Amino acid sequence: MHEVSLGYTIADYLSGGSVEATTYEDLRQAIARMLVERKGYPLHRLRSKVQVTFPVGEGTYTRTVDLVAYDAEGRPLVLILFCAGEVETYVREAVAAARLMEEGAPPLAVVTDTKSAVLVSVGDKRHLEHRDYQALPDWDRLHDLAGQVSGYELNDKRRIVEGRLLYALSELTTCCGDDCQTGDPEGS
Repeated sequence: MHEVSLGYTIADYLSGGSVEATTYEDLRQAIARMLVERKGYPLHRLRSKVQVTFPVGEGTYTRTVDLVAYDAEGRPLVLILFCAGEVETYVREAVAAARLMEEGAPPLAVVTDTKSAVLVSVGDKRHLEHRDYQALPDWDRLHDLAGQVSGYELNDKRRIVEGRLLYALSELTTCCGDDCQTGDPEGS
C-alpha cells in the first residue's frame, strides 16, 4: 500500500498546525505522540517529514523520512522510518537515508510498522534490537546508545553509492500512477 492523500487535513501533533491526511499520517502522528508522551522526547527536538535530497544522474532525488530526533546542538540522533510491510526489508533504505542527511548521519535509525521495530547503528548497519515497539529507545537511552556506536563519514564515492541505493530502494516502494507522489530524478 502506498501513501496517498485522503483529501482533508488533520491536526499535527508536533506543530499544532494542520497537515494533509494520508493513509499513513495518522500512524506518523501516533509515533510522534508516543515518542513525546511515553518515551520522553522533547517535542521541539522532533521533526516530521524530513527531506533527504541527493544527486542522481544529472538531477536530484528527494526521499522523505517520517521523523528525525535532534540533540541540543541540532545534530540528528535517530531517523525513524515507518513501513507498511516487513520491517527488515526497509532497514537498508533507512540506513542509506540516514547516511545522506544534509546535517550529517545520525548514529541510529529505527524502522517500524508500529507493531515491531528494528534499531540499527547507521555507521556499521549493525542491528542493536529487533522486537516490539519497545525497540524505540527512550530519550535518555537514545543518548547513551548514540554514544556507543560508530559514526559514519560521507565522502563523494559513498554519497554516490548510498544515493543510488536509496533511489533504487525508494522507487521499489513508490507507486507509478499519476495519483502518487514520487521522487523526481530530474529535479524539476
